[in-house]
Amino acid sequence: MTYLWLALAFIAAAVVAGVIFARQGARSGARSGEAAKHWKAVGLAFAALAVLTAVFDSVMIGMELFHYDASHILGFRIGLAPIEDFAYPLAGVVALPGLWMWLTRKRSSKPAGSLKGLVPQALLASRPVSWINTAYPFAAAMLLTTREIDWVLIVGTFYFLIPYNLAMYGINDVFDYESDLKNPRKGGMEGALLQPHLHRPMLWLAAITNIPFLLVLAFAGGPAAWISLAVSAFAVVAYSVAGLRFKERPVLDSLTSSTHFVSPAVVGLALAGTNVTPGLLILLAAFFLWGMAAHAFGAVQDIEPDRQAGIGSIATVIGARRTVRLAVGLWLVAGLAMLATPWPGPLAAIIAIPYIINCAPYWNVTDTTAARTNVAWRRFIWLNYGSGFLVTLIFILQWSLTS
Repeated sequence: MTYLWLALAFIAAAVVAGVIFARQGARSGARSGEAAKHWKAVGLAFAALAVLTAVFDSVMIGMELFHYDASHILGFRIGLAPIEDFAYPLAGVVALPGLWMWLTRKRSSKPAGSLKGLVPQALLASRPVSWINTAYPFAAAMLLTTREIDWVLIVGTFYFLIPYNLAMYGINDVFDYESDLKNPRKGGMEGALLQPHLHRPMLWLAAITNIPFLLVLAFAGGPAAWISLAVSAFAVVAYSVAGLRFKERPVLDSLTSSTHFVSPAVVGLALAGTNVTPGLLILLAAFFLWGMAAHAFGAVQDIEPDRQAGIGSIATVIGARRTVRLAVGLWLVAGLAMLATPWPGPLAAIIAIPYIINCAPYWNVTDTTAARTNVAWRRFIWLNYGSGFLVTLIFILQWSLTS
């Protein structure tokens, strides 16, 4: 099979899915001209992704990180990128916006016992825009160590992409329902507002989609993997579930939240049998501080709804202003720590700067104006993609230097 036929199969599936999702998503409250705007946005998004694909595929092919068998491609190229490479961003921009419209469309309440709407609500609760934040650390840690793609890497990456986030955020949305009712930012990109009749099914769904993966990954590793998987799973549950509620214990809430993002990398390193070096420990510590800063800053915007619901957090206890300043300090220390890692790790120090710039304008925010930080929090979500891009370039450089 040539790359062309493989690419056409993906595009055909994406077009069918995109059209179906877009039609179903637009059924509720669609205004005149909405469909035309949707497809114009798809076209603009593809134009942007095509430019990025042409530039960065050319860079990676030019660095001889990979190559294409000439007998399996048409031979037409943009820069150094084969024309077939552009099929995948096309498939993404056609299918994903429609999927998002379907996930976020308004649904009528169902009686207790009804499971209708569970799957789309569960997917929405899992924060799809944040899936990469846990899958990437695992995949990068394991791939950079083993330098090969095997079944453990594929299974683990899929687990930390979807089931892990389904459990982490799904459990959180079940036990935070009362405060989410008072939180205007729930019900979209920043989390679902799970209807009460879906709470118990959501918890069962989290269990049956996580336990098999945990057992398989534990089977593939040794004691280090068992311990890291246990810590990771415990942190997911302990953060939100009644009786533990680490998210309501100041400082412990930020520590646990950071564990959610660092532990996938530790699991990947454990499964790969990485040698632990001082440089690696500093890198993980910097990543952990970044995670603590992210959690603390994210908690500031929820001070008011959390207090109304009687929920404590690092922000509700020490206040908006001191929490913002703490977050800036943690990001600063994380950046400085990267300067002490082996080359090319110090290049990653620059990644802390956009986060500090994004957070710093709220240096003097008060508890009554804390909700305004939601603007910066939304920027933070997209900053993560830019950071991921820079981290990937550094990993590519590290790969080429050590090959």
